[in-house]
Amino acid sequence: MAASKRLVGIIVGGGPAPGINGVISAATIEARNTGWEVIGFLDGYKHLVGPNPEVMPLDISDVSRIHNRGGSLLRTSRTNPGKDPEKLKQVVDHLLRIGVTDLISIGGDDTAFTASRVSAVAREERRADFRVVHVPKTIDNDLPLPEGTPTFGYETARQVGSVIVQNLAEDARSIGRWFLVVAMGRKAGHLALGIGKASGATVILIPEEFDSAVRLDTVADLVVTSILKRLAGGRNYGVAVLAEGLLEKMDPADLQHLDEVPRDEFGHMLLSEVKFGAIVKHRVEQRLAEMGIKLRMIDHVVGYEVRCAHPVAFDIEYSRHLGYAAVELLKQGRSNVLVSIQGNFITPIAFDQIIDPATGKMGVRMVNISSIHYRIARKYMIRLERTDLEDPEKLGKLAALAKMTPESFRQRFEPLTRLASS
Repeated sequence: MAASKRLVGIIVGGGPAPGINGVISAATIEARNTGWEVIGFLDGYKHLVGPNPEVMPLDISDVSRIHNRGGSLLRTSRTNPGKDPEKLKQVVDHLLRIGVTDLISIGGDDTAFTASRVSAVAREERRADFRVVHVPKTIDNDLPLPEGTPTFGYETARQVGSVIVQNLAEDARSIGRWFLVVAMGRKAGHLALGIGKASGATVILIPEEFDSAVRLDTVADLVVTSILKRLAGGRNYGVAVLAEGLLEKMDPADLQHLDEVPRDEFGHMLLSEVKFGAIVKHRVEQRLAEMGIKLRMIDHVVGYEVRCAHPVAFDIEYSRHLGYAAVELLKQGRSNVLVSIQGNFITPIAFDQIIDPATGKMGVRMVNISSIHYRIARKYMIRLERTDLEDPEKLGKLAALAKMTPESFRQRFEPLTRLASS
């Protein structure tokens, strides 16, 4: 097909992430410089599953200065037609009627699956020249790229989140209290670990440390013993950072009888609405009260405020590279691929290598607790260690604070030292 007849559509799905505008900007500029037309679909797939798609024509003048802005010029939504054949066909019908020949999809695993289904259905409609590429996006950094290759938006979320936690840490020091911070991240602990390391949090807890179901009492005891170690060192303040993914891995039995857990009309727990920080805080306060320790603790969630932040320099550059790479791959005739940059080279990853056709999901990249990234973080945390229990003086101080005998303290808390030991 002649270059002048190519029409690129750009669509954004899922939650916001810093850098979306960088992808839109670079992709538009490169496509327009190639002689192609470009349009953006507003609000993700929301209007494409309806009768009237909302379209924004894009030219270089529209996007040349948006790369350093947060949010999404095209906005976004979580509308997901990928598993509904009727809605999917409607999306493809709209795209083909409008004349789209190339689709650049920006989003997470759901949006990637929809992109793969759009491509398949379009080809069934005998449009062999219809190409789809997907640019992976999430602040969670958990999409299945090679280790060390981040998803765009993560570095900005980590930067903004770490500034928030640094400010909380100074508040904690100034007034003499603890903050319990829950960081977004779905199943994986990348964002919590990154924020905690950069801000110098007292202790960081992530789901990857646990081989089996996470118990609420274990999480509470990990925080409590960190508090005891700080008190033994003459400090009555600190910050604990917990990954949201701990809740996903928590034994449901631990939440079943809690009043703080919201439920639907059938009595099923709504984990998406659980105030995880408040639940852990309450259990920690119970434990401390049993020890006769009065300590002020405040729970805080770091989440939505990091998603539309203006991107830091890394994400500005990285997202523009990805937008450029998306058009490069389309020019090469590539389709059904995830756009990635590895070792400073454009490296496409085929959809069928990363998307499970049965679930429509990409695999989740968890934190590698054997990596130097985690091991160094673990070294600098204030957590109960096996050496604390083997040193009579340290053990005696901790046991006295907990109003326990050294032996009873050791028996109760020794299992904590087996978790991803440093």
